[in-house]
Amino acid sequence: MRHLSTRRFPLPRRRALALHCAALLMASLAAPAWAAGAEPPSAATAREASATATSLDAVTVTAERREENLQQVPVSVGVVQGAQMRDYTAGGDDTLLALSGKVPGFYAETTTGRIFPRFYIRGLGNIDFYLGASQPVSIIQDDVVLEHVVLKSNPVYDVDQVEVLRGPQGSLFGRNTTAGIVKFDSIKPGQDYSGRLSASYGTYGSINLDGGFGGPINDVASFRISALYQHRDDYVDNDFDGTSADGTVTPKQNAMGGYDDRNVRAQLLLQPSEQFSLLFSGHARDYDGTSTLFLRNALTKGSNDVDVARDRVRYDEAHDNPQAYKTYGGSIKAAYDFGGMELTSITAYETTSGYSRGDTDGGAAADYPVNGVPNGYGQSMGQIRDLDQWTQELRLASSGERDVQWQVGAFWFDGRDTTDFYQRAWFLQGAARNPNNWVRLRNTNTSWAGFGQVSWKATDALTLTAGVRETEDKKRTRLLKTADTAAGVVTYRGRTDVEMSDTRPSWDLSAMYEVNPQLNVYARVASGFRGPTIQGRSAVFNADFTTADSETILSWEAGLKSSLFDNRLRLNVTGFTYTVDDIQLNGNDANGNGVLFNADKAKAYGLEADLDWRPIPNLAISAGASWLHSEIQDDRVYAQVCALNGVVVCTVNDPTIKVGANTFAQIDGNPLPNAPKYNLNLAARYDIPVNDGGAFFVATDWNKQGYTSFVLYDSKEFNADGNFEGGLKVGYTGGYGAWEVALFARNITNEKNLKGVIENYMAAVYNDPRTVGMSLNLNWP
Repeated sequence: MRHLSTRRFPLPRRRALALHCAALLMASLAAPAWAAGAEPPSAATAREASATATSLDAVTVTAERREENLQQVPVSVGVVQGAQMRDYTAGGDDTLLALSGKVPGFYAETTTGRIFPRFYIRGLGNIDFYLGASQPVSIIQDDVVLEHVVLKSNPVYDVDQVEVLRGPQGSLFGRNTTAGIVKFDSIKPGQDYSGRLSASYGTYGSINLDGGFGGPINDVASFRISALYQHRDDYVDNDFDGTSADGTVTPKQNAMGGYDDRNVRAQLLLQPSEQFSLLFSGHARDYDGTSTLFLRNALTKGSNDVDVARDRVRYDEAHDNPQAYKTYGGSIKAAYDFGGMELTSITAYETTSGYSRGDTDGGAAADYPVNGVPNGYGQSMGQIRDLDQWTQELRLASSGERDVQWQVGAFWFDGRDTTDFYQRAWFLQGAARNPNNWVRLRNTNTSWAGFGQVSWKATDALTLTAGVRETEDKKRTRLLKTADTAAGVVTYRGRTDVEMSDTRPSWDLSAMYEVNPQLNVYARVASGFRGPTIQGRSAVFNADFTTADSETILSWEAGLKSSLFDNRLRLNVTGFTYTVDDIQLNGNDANGNGVLFNADKAKAYGLEADLDWRPIPNLAISAGASWLHSEIQDDRVYAQVCALNGVVVCTVNDPTIKVGANTFAQIDGNPLPNAPKYNLNLAARYDIPVNDGGAFFVATDWNKQGYTSFVLYDSKEFNADGNFEGGLKVGYTGGYGAWEVALFARNITNEKNLKGVIENYMAAVYNDPRTVGMSLNLNWP
């Protein structure tokens, strides 16, 4: 779906004014002819001006690795323009999480702060908080696939366009994927000087600076420098007053909740000839802030209502939940056109290191007894000592307009990291505290793939496309240090070196048929797979690794893409169904650790709709809707439920069994976790012209989310139904879009939406509070 752009609306209005002026000039010149009985200018001139003022611009996407009109691509694609993304983050919100709910079928959340977002498309994702977790949604920034969960948090800035490709996309893009792809494209260097700056200041001292500038160095070289700075003051008070394992903690106002996120990117484009281009890109990130705040006992047994303070906690551990990461990366993209075909090479490297620390029980254990007994863990920490990712892609593709378009290529991936996990187990009912519950793991993931695609324009109206990919995915996890007892004795008895690999094909077939110039219909069937996964974090409690075999998906979809009413309304609708065999799921063990396992299958079906409408001059409306029914199908699979020391603390609606002191629920028939049943989004903007180049405007955007379960089992507490958020922006734009000043509000109604839970402690994760402020946008020339 193409969203609203704060810069584009004055431009069609300017063309309309020009046409009106031209019509008046023609009328004045033709006045003597009217007196002679000549026919006055027809109403067609007025109609043309009106159509120009309300017609939609074409949207170009690269969903098939070449530039194409969105309406002619046989793939379900949601599109958000860069200007609208910047509106969503004016209050300093996370640039990736801000996209959640803005595109039908796409959802994002986190319980590990800004460095570990989790993504879901059509209900498929992964709720695992393990730093080595595998996700079925791929993130691609400037043609580079970001596989590790921390790399996927790289902020988006000076962005040109975002594309959400729904459904399996393994034939053409990076790592194989069962759910889909989120593709971010930055503004590239060009031979004309240009720049832009978005600046805002708001509640909690929130600052957002997003800008870029570039242009020619000489006839061969051009550059662009881009930067993002986001800041928020600490605004959450810690009221705990007592002694913990970390020493004495005294109450502190404004102890946490803030962050500083500093980012810069430099691009250099060399074009020594019309056939050859070379793009160098390098970026750096320096982030420190607060990890997710868990609000213990925010949920009451029997209800999913939450109404505890968002800005007060009682944390006795974790030193105010700090987290910090430094990330660096770069890529080289070379392209050579041989005439009729083009060879492209993309070489990229990413590295990161940092840590995240949190009071995982969400409060002082002594304050929250279970059956009258104080209980709780103290803190946990995940630390990446070093992470390196190398990728290489080679692609040879046809170029130019022809009836048969083709491309073939190869892809190589190598990711390695050394990660520490630390969990302080502090049971206050008599068990000894163990200060040595930390492990060190070495994770390796290598993959290679060969792929190809061909599109054939069988007739003037019918285009057929087929793609295939063969992928090998190999993972290995080694335990470098085991958890020890307080006396330094190693008690670990599990595996210390696990390796898994799989090689499988993926493929897709599609057909696009042009019914008429205003209506295209298409159908697509696609397969994909997610390679085997290893969960090593369980070793922190001396438990063995858990693993999951590959999952595979077969997806069917059909839809229509239309441009109606003289291109004033664009409506795209898709219906889909899919089956995931051996789906990888994640539950918890008695210690709250993630446990991997395969279920027999999951099935889903649903609808997605994207709409852009210009009903009258100066009014733009954008809307989207998605509806989803998902279901886990395996009557042999059970998931551990909310419990502390064998005491179930929530209301479980599924059939349960007891295994030792632990309670497990049967999850057969339940929806996938974090898979909203529906999502609605609406954005509108109205401009009130003041003069030839300026206008006052008011813009608003809203989204509403249907029933969403946060866990595998059905409970009364761990779900949300009817979450919604809205934003408002009022301001003035001048110079035909060259500058804009505005007042804004994000989460304007200050909704407290439940976004995640820690089951054992009935703890809640909220969305961000309301922020209001002022913004300034500059575009030049």
